[in-house]
Amino acid sequence: MKTESLKKLLGRTDILDFPELELFGIDIKVDTGAYTSSFHCHHIELENNILKCQFLDPKHEKYHDKFFEFNEFVQKNVKSSNGITEERFIIKTNIIIFNEIHTIELSLTERGSMTFPVLLGRKFLSKKFIIDTAKKNLSFKKLNKTS
Repeated sequence: MKTESLKKLLGRTDILDFPELELFGIDIKVDTGAYTSSFHCHHIELENNILKCQFLDPKHEKYHDKFFEFNEFVQKNVKSSNGITEERFIIKTNIIIFNEIHTIELSLTERGSMTFPVLLGRKFLSKKFIIDTAKKNLSFKKLNKTS
C-alpha cells in the first residue's frame, strides 16, 4: 500500500523567498480559486525570443530595479478572477516555503493595484499543502521561531 507524505498546513497569507529572483520576504496570498500562481511584473518584453521583465513596482519596498531574462518560458491564455482571459508568459523558478526549496510555475502579470504581489494557485498547492484560512504566515513564523 502506497503511503502519502504528510501535507504541511499553510494559512491564507505568508512571507516567502524567491532566491533566483533575488527577492526575499515577499508577501504572498494563497488563492485556491486560481489554478496558476502569478507574480506581479512590469516592463515585460519579448526580444529575440528572450523574455525580459522586472518584478514588483518601484514603489514596493522590496523592489530592486533589476531586469531578469528567461530563455525558457511558455505563453498561455489565463483567465483572471474578473473573468477576462489574457495571454501571459509562464516561467519556472524556485520558492522557499517552510525552509524547503520547491519549483514553481509563475504567470507574469500586472498586479500593481493588488495588495499581494504573488498569488499561489492550486497547481502549486495541491499534494503539498492543506489550507487553513484562519491562519496566517505559518512558514514565516516557523522560520523565525526562536527556541
